Amino acid sequence: MRIGLQLGYWGATPPEGAGELVVEAEKAGFDGVFAAESWGSDAFTPLAWWGASTSRVRLGTSVAQLSARSPAACAMHALTLDHLSGGRCVLGLGVSGPQVVEGWYGAPFGKPLARTREYVSIVRQVLAREQPVRNDGPHYPLPAAGPGSLGLGKSLRSITHPLRADLPIWLGAEGPRNVAQTAEIADGWIAVYFSPRVAPLYEEWLADGFARSGARRDRAGFEVAATCPVVVTDDPAAEKAKVKPSLALYIGGMGATKMNFHADLFRRMGYPEAVEEITARFRAGRRAEAAAAVPDELVDDVSIIGDREQVRAGVRTWRAAGVDTLLVGCRDVAQLRAVADAVLGAEDESLPSG
Repeated sequence: MRIGLQLGYWGATPPEGAGELVVEAEKAGFDGVFAAESWGSDAFTPLAWWGASTSRVRLGTSVAQLSARSPAACAMHALTLDHLSGGRCVLGLGVSGPQVVEGWYGAPFGKPLARTREYVSIVRQVLAREQPVRNDGPHYPLPAAGPGSLGLGKSLRSITHPLRADLPIWLGAEGPRNVAQTAEIADGWIAVYFSPRVAPLYEEWLADGFARSGARRDRAGFEVAATCPVVVTDDPAAEKAKVKPSLALYIGGMGATKMNFHADLFRRMGYPEAVEEITARFRAGRRAEAAAAVPDELVDDVSIIGDREQVRAGVRTWRAAGVDTLLVGCRDVAQLRAVADAVLGAEDESLPSG
């Protein structure tokens, strides 16, 4: 099992102590450092800034939003970070949701699967640098065509030679069709919420993608990275309570009332009644009550919280369920070291003796 430090996206101000956490993560044996974006801080700048203090860990976006930048601009960010880090960039991409895409970026949200496929294709063309980049698809035409275009666009190749044509591209995905397409066209899957209990269902979706003609990888060469609160503690109840407000936000408020992919995911996990109750309370502005409505069992499904031995056992369960990398947020250096000890120790204990 590998561990990635999930820095997430910023709140009202930049997080304190993040630079120290990044340095300590590398020392403690973390495999990567990841940053996200929503509608504030971006995903690439923190990796370039704080990642400059590291030499080994991978630097990944989890995720960069498709609508935040054109495919060519995204490829420029990735190839630049890859050069600066000596080949450590992981490009994690996601479609976000209609509220953010249409409300913040001013772009239509329709056809997210087709847009993702087109977007990834263009990024790969830029990174391959085999010929001038062209795309005839309707979402990201290159050269530009249609109303307002002058017809003077020229297909171009990147001036800068990318360091790696095969720079890994991961996709954040939650629904069955999206996960299947991820298995078909990407190098890894970022599971925003993952539950070992329903892992056989995820494997069915992944297998659908791997079986498609032209699939990029097979299951053995594909990385599954799951966001997971991992906390080593002698007071599991208190730590689980701290996780509930975030779950309530994503279930009840991080999406439109009639289109919330996170809520749909938890319905598939077997919590339809809880989802409705959490959503109703959250939409009514009763956020504390929404958090209280999150069942303990739901928290247990998507997190690993307990004492050192309980965490180690949980890590082995997640590894057996098909997870290769845990993306973990850590509040301070002490927690980071405790997580590293538990997760990496669990991996050591899973190795055969002799």
